[in-house]
Amino acid sequence: MFTRIREDLACVFERDPAARHTFEVLTTYPGLHALWVHRLSHRLWGWGLKWIARMLSTLGRWVTGIEIHPAARIGRRFFIDHGMGVVIGETAEVGDDCTIYHGVTLGGTTWEKGKRHPTLGDGVVVGAGAKVLGPLTIGDNARIGSNAVVVRDVPAGATVVGVPGRVVVERSTHADEALPHRAAVAKRIGFESYGVVRDMPDPVATAINGMLDHIHVTDQRIEEMCTALRKLGAEVPDAPLPDVDLEQE
Repeated sequence: MFTRIREDLACVFERDPAARHTFEVLTTYPGLHALWVHRLSHRLWGWGLKWIARMLSTLGRWVTGIEIHPAARIGRRFFIDHGMGVVIGETAEVGDDCTIYHGVTLGGTTWEKGKRHPTLGDGVVVGAGAKVLGPLTIGDNARIGSNAVVVRDVPAGATVVGVPGRVVVERSTHADEALPHRAAVAKRIGFESYGVVRDMPDPVATAINGMLDHIHVTDQRIEEMCTALRKLGAEVPDAPLPDVDLEQE
C-alpha cells in the first residue's frame, strides 16, 4: 500500500510543476484523494459489498468533484490533474502512467449491459474537457486534445483533436525518419524554431513541415544534377547558401 502511495506522490511531482512539497500534495490534491477512495471502493466492490462501494464513491465525488465508478479498473501511477468534473464509467479501464485533466469523461454510448466504456493503454494523456465514448481502445502513449470527442479507436502514439476526434499526428517509421532531415534543412535556412516539433497539430507547422520536406528533396535532385554535370566536364561552383536574417523587417 505504501509503495503505491509513494508512486502516486512521485508521479504528481513529475507531472505538475506547481507541486511544492509532500504535505501540500497530500492535503490539497483532489485527484489523489479520488484515486485513494476509488481503490478502497473498488476492493469493496470486488468483495461483493457493492452498495457500500457505491456510497463510498459517492462521498468521494462530493468531496473531490471526481466520479469514478467502483468497478472501473485503474492502473498504476494514474494522475488526475485539477480533476473537477471528471467521470469514469463502470467498465472503463485505464492503463499505467496515464494522465487526465478536468472535465474528462470516459463514458458509454449504450444502455446495454456489458463492456460499454473506453479502454486506455499505458501512458495516455487526455486533455481538459475531452470526451472518450464507447467501448473503444486508446493505444499506448496516445494524446487526446482538449475538448475532443473520441468515438472510435485511436492507434498507439497518435494525437487526436476535434469533434468528432480525428488523428492529426500518427507516429510512423516514415515520419520518424523525416524528422532529422527537417531539422537539418530548417537550421540551414534559418527556421530552426519552426516546423520541427513532433506532435504539433498546427496548420502553420504542418505547412512548414511540408515545405522543409520539399526543400530536402529538391536539394537532393540538384546535387544529383550537379554531380552528373561535373562528370560531363562542366564547372559547377559550390556556392554557399546565404544566411537568412530573421531580424529584418
